[in-house]
Amino acid sequence: MRVTEHPTESVTDSDSQKAVNETLEDYTLRYAPHSFRRWSPKVVAITALGGIAYLADFSIGASIGMSYGTTNAIFSILFAAIIIFLTGIPLAYYAARYNIDLDLITRGAGFGYVGSVVTSIIFASFTFIFFALEGSIMAQGLLLGLNIPLWAGYLISTLMVIPLVIYGMKALSKLQVWTTPIWLILMIGPVAYLIYQEPDLVRQFTTFNGHEGYASVDMAAIMLGAGVCLSLIMQIGEQIDYLRFMPARTKENSKSWWVAVISAGPGWVILGAIKQIIGAFLGFYLLTKLPGVNSTEPVQQFNAAFHDMLPGWLALTLAVILVVISQIKINVTNAYSGSLAWTSAYTRISKYYPGRIIFVMVNLAIALALMEGNMFAVLGKILGFYSNFAIAWVVVVATDIAINKYVLKLSPKEPEYRRDMLYNINPVGMVSFLAAAGLSIAAFFGILGDFLSSYSPLIALIVAFVLTPVMGLLTQGKYYIKQKDDGVAEPRYNSEGTPVSTIYQCVVCEQDYERPDIMFSHKHHGIICSLCKTLDK
Repeated sequence: MRVTEHPTESVTDSDSQKAVNETLEDYTLRYAPHSFRRWSPKVVAITALGGIAYLADFSIGASIGMSYGTTNAIFSILFAAIIIFLTGIPLAYYAARYNIDLDLITRGAGFGYVGSVVTSIIFASFTFIFFALEGSIMAQGLLLGLNIPLWAGYLISTLMVIPLVIYGMKALSKLQVWTTPIWLILMIGPVAYLIYQEPDLVRQFTTFNGHEGYASVDMAAIMLGAGVCLSLIMQIGEQIDYLRFMPARTKENSKSWWVAVISAGPGWVILGAIKQIIGAFLGFYLLTKLPGVNSTEPVQQFNAAFHDMLPGWLALTLAVILVVISQIKINVTNAYSGSLAWTSAYTRISKYYPGRIIFVMVNLAIALALMEGNMFAVLGKILGFYSNFAIAWVVVVATDIAINKYVLKLSPKEPEYRRDMLYNINPVGMVSFLAAAGLSIAAFFGILGDFLSSYSPLIALIVAFVLTPVMGLLTQGKYYIKQKDDGVAEPRYNSEGTPVSTIYQCVVCEQDYERPDIMFSHKHHGIICSLCKTLDK
């Protein structure tokens, strides 16, 4: 079915035309239509999981393992993994079910149309921080393997992803599917061989107490380590940027659909936690075998592991190849997701659409500046600080979906993200987020006392989880929906909750859009798409 509106006056908007090319813009700022989602659940899942090929997990695991000891590090990793998995379930489900990204989910899940600009910037920060981290790791590999200076390695790691990330989901799906088997073999092979060859090393690793002098089980150490690991809670946003391209759930594909959503959504953290524990193990291995080498550098970890099973020249070659493949797989995702977040925030504030490619360059420029500033040297502090914001946001949105929508029924289950349908600010999410982030940051810097300084991640989590339903009850859900009728007779979702795929033509950009992405505009006397509504001055 196709519906075309003929306005009484012709309206054009050059900004809207910039978003027409689906290959370059990849449905930035809006619903991913049924007509574009041609991939199977399996392909989407593999593509999404390809984005977690980063080596930062090995650095994080080694860092907290060296500082707090093996037992505390493992408890930190497992605690963080449980929180990340649980909060990721409602977010991944919403993205795959309704085909929208984390920013669009956030708008209708407690923050409001303009309120979610803050969270878009937080997510963009995550992408350039981790791009810089992965780029630093690749530069270390290029220095070790090819003797390329670090500054040049930083530049190479930045420039090489540009051709890939420009073409969005189509190019990324092919890249991730074809490189994942190679990456898995190179990552798992040397570690499995090392454990097989040196079983005593595992026993020694389990009794290692770290450099900071903590007891074998210390709650303060566990929370400090968990704070670093929980900075990765924002990875669900990058998973969602792929999961929004899931096909509609049907009776025929229901099983494969759910397997894909859980494995590629919250399930990413299972592999992430394993990588962190392996990183702690490899860090300990380097400490005992090559005490003068930086045990938190993944290229050094894998170079040493490969050397135990292969000739020196081949070991170094494979270690560098692993680093390069990993960096490309994750940093195309970082650059892609970061560009979406920046574009979303900027467009809503300025009502001008500069194009996603502009913000690919912005994100890369910031990441390059961080690399050249040697952010790798203060990795733990940066991630520990950032995690307070990330935890507060993700827990608020996850709680709003799970509790306020499904349990308390204070807001519509079906998401809303269009301008004029939402209040600019929803105090439910904004107050809960600001309180959780503010208190946890205060604790992080010791303002609330020395004891609570180690527990800032827990403060962010508890305050966000408790205050979100409290604020929902206090406001009685008043600020979720500004108006319920969008002026179009046909519902956006069918009786099973699946987005309706009827095609409508926007009177402004004169392009075709599916039902969830349009509304009636009295100003323009016809159907308008959500993006043109965003740009309406």
